Amino acid sequence: MIIGIAGGTGSGKTTVARKILKRMPAGEAALIEHDWYYRDHADLSLEERAVLNFDEPLALENDLLVAHLTDLRRGVAVECPQYDFANHARKKETRRIEPCRIVVVEGILTFSVPALEEMFDLRLFVDTDDDIRLMRRIKRDITDRGRSIKSIQDQYYSTVRPMHRLHVAPARERAHLIIPEGGQNRQAVGAIVSCLLYGLGSE
Repeated sequence: MIIGIAGGTGSGKTTVARKILKRMPAGEAALIEHDWYYRDHADLSLEERAVLNFDEPLALENDLLVAHLTDLRRGVAVECPQYDFANHARKKETRRIEPCRIVVVEGILTFSVPALEEMFDLRLFVDTDDDIRLMRRIKRDITDRGRSIKSIQDQYYSTVRPMHRLHVAPARERAHLIIPEGGQNRQAVGAIVSCLLYGLGSE
């Protein structure tokens, strides 16, 4: 089973994904982050890379992710790219993902690419208030990605906010299930985990 988790930046997608995986039997589930597949722009300067639009579907190698999910479904391990967010560049190392019963893919644009959306057996949308999402993004970008307040503000108004309205928010209508408040919604996460465990046990 391939599960897609979408939602706005800072909505709690990664938290939901990790809580689901944590409660799965060992070796039964794996996580792939859509962000790993940002295109490499090594030919550009750091300044040029910093002003790229990272919030549109074309910013990611979606065909590669679809190919990797297809391989995993066929029982073939894949080498997923890794991304350096501080320098806006792809890392040299990759992350190996072995075939398993459940693969969770999370990212803001996972439902915004038709070929990728079709790969998901279950689509979850994490719905969190805008002000909460923004505060989480600011904290993450400063703490984890070494960004300045000005760079966060510039990116938010130039691409994050308009791309959310264009690509991310409409994807809510294509979800099978909507999870309010993300990983803080223990009841919703628990219900999803219970269904997945029941499904694994009944096969």
